[in-house]
Order: sequence, then structure tokens, then C-alpha cells
Amino acid sequence: MDNTPISDALALRATASAFDAQRGKLPVPGDPHRSPDAVSITRQISELGKLITDLGDEVLFRAADQDQAPHAARVITNFAAAVEPAGKAASALGAVAHQLAFLNQTESLRDQPDARDAREAAVRVMEDALATADTVLHDAANSLHAASAAVSPPSVRIQAARSRSTTAVPAPGPPPPGVTTSVASSSARIAHGR
Repeated sequence: MDNTPISDALALRATASAFDAQRGKLPVPGDPHRSPDAVSITRQISELGKLITDLGDEVLFRAADQDQAPHAARVITNFAAAVEPAGKAASALGAVAHQLAFLNQTESLRDQPDARDAREAAVRVMEDALATADTVLHDAANSLHAASAAVSPPSVRIQAARSRSTTAVPAPGPPPPGVTTSVASSSARIAHGR
């Protein structure tokens, strides 16, 4: 296994992209093209399970390496920390799958007042669960992107280009006498003319 800062940063970045991809697959209640359905939800739960396995493998391979690089602890920590949001997202989607099953089972009762209330509550639970999944996947991706940048900071060339492009502009000094009054009097004429 190649444990250079660049390869580890790329691995962190690839995992962040995997979180972003999972977030992009989340259903959107009310959107006819992306509304939740049992097959897509359970498929995504399975994909999140694979992501958790991949995260565990990343931690295991690095922890078992006898020749750990100085940055390895940071990389291991970030991969391990990403397991929790992946698990939370999978759990939230499990709640969505549960509510979808309930809605399917009570479809024939939807006109009864008690069932209608319970079905409306199920939809709210799904919306909350999908919002939770969206938030944890977004936060995990951002955290992994930040970890990637910390493990392998931008190259010297990029840093030099950034320093050239962000040259500080000297702060303007006090305006010469009369400039302030002419601006103020212009503003007063405009306001007065309206």
C-alpha cells in the first residue's frame, strides 16, 4: 500500500466524493422524478453498507501497516470518523424504508381519518429522516475534503500562484478635502430631486 501524503489525500478525496455521490442519490419528497421508493432506498442502504466496509478497510490497512508514515494517524482518524455519518445516513434511510412499507400496507385505508393522520405522520418522519441523511452526508464529505487538504497541502506552485493572485491592495487613505462634501452634496441633490 502506498502511504504517501498525496496518495492518502487522494483516497480521502475519493471517499468524500463517494459521500457526495450518496447525497446526490437521496430521494426528494414531492419530486415526481426523485420521490422515495422502497427499491432505491434499500439499494442506497446497501451502498452505504459497502461504504462503511470500505472505510473499515481503509482504517485496517493503515493501522496494520508496520511502517506508518507520520501523517497516518490523521488519515486513520478521518476514515474512522467517517463511519459514523455513513451509519447515521443508513439508519435514516432505514427509517424511510420502514415508513414506505407502512404507507404501502395502509394504502387501502388512506381515506379513513385515523389512517390518514398516521400516513401524514409517516410522510413527516420520512422527510425528517431524508434531511438527516442529507446533512450527515454533506458534513462528512466536507470533513473528508478538509482532511485531504490537511494531509497533502497544495503544491509550492499552487501556493505561489495563490500568493501572487491575492496581493494585498493598500488601504485607501483619507479622502482629500472637499471630496466628502461633494459626494454628500451630490447625494443630497439626487435625494432632493426625487
